[in-house]
Amino acid sequence: MKIFVTGAGGYIGRAVCDYLRQDRQEVLALAHSEMSAQLMEMKGFGVVRGALKDAELLRSAAQACDGVIHAARTAGPMSGAEDRAAVEVLLGALEGSGKPLVYSSGVWVMGDTRGRLLGEVSGLNPPPMVAWRPAVEELVLDAAARGIRTMVLRPGTVFGRKGGRVAEMFEQARRDGVVRIVGDGKNCWSMVHVDDLADLYCRAVAEPVGGEVFLACGGMPQPVGEIARAVAAACGIGEKKVECIPVEEARAQMGPLADCLAMDCRAGSTKAARYFGWTVRRPSVYDEIFRGSYLED
Repeated sequence: MKIFVTGAGGYIGRAVCDYLRQDRQEVLALAHSEMSAQLMEMKGFGVVRGALKDAELLRSAAQACDGVIHAARTAGPMSGAEDRAAVEVLLGALEGSGKPLVYSSGVWVMGDTRGRLLGEVSGLNPPPMVAWRPAVEELVLDAAARGIRTMVLRPGTVFGRKGGRVAEMFEQARRDGVVRIVGDGKNCWSMVHVDDLADLYCRAVAEPVGGEVFLACGGMPQPVGEIARAVAAACGIGEKKVECIPVEEARAQMGPLADCLAMDCRAGSTKAARYFGWTVRRPSVYDEIFRGSYLED
């Protein structure tokens, strides 16, 4: 198969492209910059240079491929219109083809779960930063009636390969000698290793089902405070070097992102295992913190 991947130069997209190649699939990657294009070409991927707003480029690339993985991760109310427009172009290009399209959403659309573990059928209560995303999810899922095998993946907080929120904690610990978190740290994040996530994207596009949502989380949700203390210990500054920032103060500094980081977001499901045989194989977030990529030079 030949798979068109948007967001191919991003944190998740790079891992997805690597796994597609391991699965002996051909990759056509959307590159936003010349540097990104050169890096992907060096890896042996086909490349189209452009952006999500380039409708004709998206349309022709999608039609030239056997499936699409829309891994471009956008967040914030201003980016919702751009994401929706790109999705509409991709769906229009694939209409009636029977080809798969995998859309990358996230567990934040579920909102604050308040200590409950939620699954795919649970109602959505997204915070303002991603309030636009459920409508795009619905657009994608409804397109299954238009002859497209559409799927929505909702990853948890992604870690591994020196990236994600955990990487930001490491950077802060090394730079400032403290890890700062929003809220009291008792809220939990559902986590997934980027390599496990990339594996799920590849399984979904290879064995597609139409109109389905899948949570992508591995293991039990973990308290943010415990994650921060582990990062502080791994950096050698002592696990007590964690500073809790009140949500109101954090909101003044980082806007609506603060509310997302302070949410208790507990999600879990066996649906991806039932449909695709997906299982979590990579290290836990604590193994990755103490023995994994974040300690590499």
